[in-house]
Amino acid sequence: MEQYIVSARKYRPSTFGSVVGQQALTVTLKNAIATDRLAHAYLFCGSRGVGKTSCARIFAKTINCTSRTADGEACNECDSCRQFNENRSLNIIELDAASNNGVDDIRSLIEQVMVPPAIGRYRVFIIDEVHMLTQSAFNAFLKTLEEPPSYVVFILATTEKHKIIPTILSRCQIYDFNRIEIADMVAHMQHVAQAENIEADPAALNIIAQKADGAMRDALSIFDQVAASGCGKITYQATVDNLNVLDNSYYGRLVDAFVKQDVPAALLIYKEVRSKGFDSQFFINGLGLYFRDLMMASDPSTLSMVEATDEIRADMAARAAKLHPTFIYKAMDLCNDADFNYRQASNKQFLIELTLIKLCQLLSPSPDESGSDGGQLKPLRPSTDPAAYTAPAAQPQVPPQAQAPRPAPAAPRTIPPIATTPRPSTPQGLAQHTVGAFSRRRQMAQPSTPTVETVAPGTPRTRAYSDADMDSAWRKCIEAYASEPVVKSTMGASAPERSTGDRFTLKVNGTFQAAIMEKELPGLQKMLRDTLENDSITLSVEISQEELPSSMWTDDQVMHSILERHPKVSEFIAKYKLRLM
Repeated sequence: MEQYIVSARKYRPSTFGSVVGQQALTVTLKNAIATDRLAHAYLFCGSRGVGKTSCARIFAKTINCTSRTADGEACNECDSCRQFNENRSLNIIELDAASNNGVDDIRSLIEQVMVPPAIGRYRVFIIDEVHMLTQSAFNAFLKTLEEPPSYVVFILATTEKHKIIPTILSRCQIYDFNRIEIADMVAHMQHVAQAENIEADPAALNIIAQKADGAMRDALSIFDQVAASGCGKITYQATVDNLNVLDNSYYGRLVDAFVKQDVPAALLIYKEVRSKGFDSQFFINGLGLYFRDLMMASDPSTLSMVEATDEIRADMAARAAKLHPTFIYKAMDLCNDADFNYRQASNKQFLIELTLIKLCQLLSPSPDESGSDGGQLKPLRPSTDPAAYTAPAAQPQVPPQAQAPRPAPAAPRTIPPIATTPRPSTPQGLAQHTVGAFSRRRQMAQPSTPTVETVAPGTPRTRAYSDADMDSAWRKCIEAYASEPVVKSTMGASAPERSTGDRFTLKVNGTFQAAIMEKELPGLQKMLRDTLENDSITLSVEISQEELPSSMWTDDQVMHSILERHPKVSEFIAKYKLRLM
């Protein structure tokens, strides 16, 4: 019985023409051989499984062939070719730098360089994974690599060109191998399946090629695996099951759920995906790539960028034609955001489910618009600018010249310097704090306003009101801040006190409360004016400095109390030039 050989070895390229996906590079090498313009050192770079070592072996075999074919390939008939095919050629020496990466290994190689070829013109030294050489080994190799004997050709192969020192790179002709296209891998696997009498579904081979990620060797290994599980038959479903691949049918069902705005269906599909053992980040990445393919399939000029069979491309083009491009773009953006935030999310399942819900609502009209747009596409974004309190539209604003003059702002309260002079035990007076020059918009319940008579535009409202009316209006303002407990508590602890005419003062216990109320004053003042129908009402904040419990003292009051009780502290502060931060 003939011994079984895996496809990656059995169908390893033996000629330039059989190398998959590297046509431009192989043509260059053949032309160099044909014109006898050979360099003394080559560097083959590229990812795994793209044919670097295979091309090096073919190149070494061809330059020593004594009777090459008309198209520049080795004849396989001469003594040199037969020795190579039987693995007994002395002209081709292969060194694995991953396990032979020291100075002694390089010195041994240099000794072999001094031996001329017995048959053929060249001795070819193939050093695989050359980036694994140590710094000392590289230095020992430099002189020989720069000026080898005329009969020596070095071919270095690596998957990580950036790890090779510049002095090595400058002495070599560099060839970069491409990742193999999916179409090329599928065509080669069809050739292998035909040679092995295996019935293979093109869609299944496409899945294998995608799984191989540009490596032909990996693709043939997966091909053997699936063929073994299917007893010589490769079907689409068997491939998906064997490789545990997330089928595009899941993504297609999800897109249908998004279009129908069916949130439960989308979440159930995600649950089904998780129950099959798929990682959530892998799932959301796949969904984003599926939307990317839909975007490419939506335009005939980019349809070829969808790496799939013609049948799958046609199906995706038909599906994309039913979707608005804006929907696809925003869906891609949501998937990308979910992938970006996945690592930081403490509840990763919730992150993906929330993303699916947003995707289901992409086709919904914005909640602040009527539904008459027929489902116009609008992004699902939480409002970052909640509506502020607004007065009835019929109420005019007071012209600047008609408003009551505002008291001049007093100098801001500062912490008194630390000194040895004791402070008065009971501070007297009030420190004036005026309204800040800015306001913050806040979403709050609009207080009910009494029915008013129509006022001519430009005329300030001057309706009379009592202190009881002001107290009632203030309570309505407090209820408007039901969702803001800090502000509501501060407002509940004090009430506006009439100072003169329509000017009111709100007394608070400390700087923190004053800062809070100053931010809310513009809105509060407007609410009071609208409720009481009087545009002359002005409101200011004062910090009451009457005797307070020690728990409510400011920092400077605490410090003065310490100095009053412990005079020695002031000397310590003066000695080390301390100050209150």
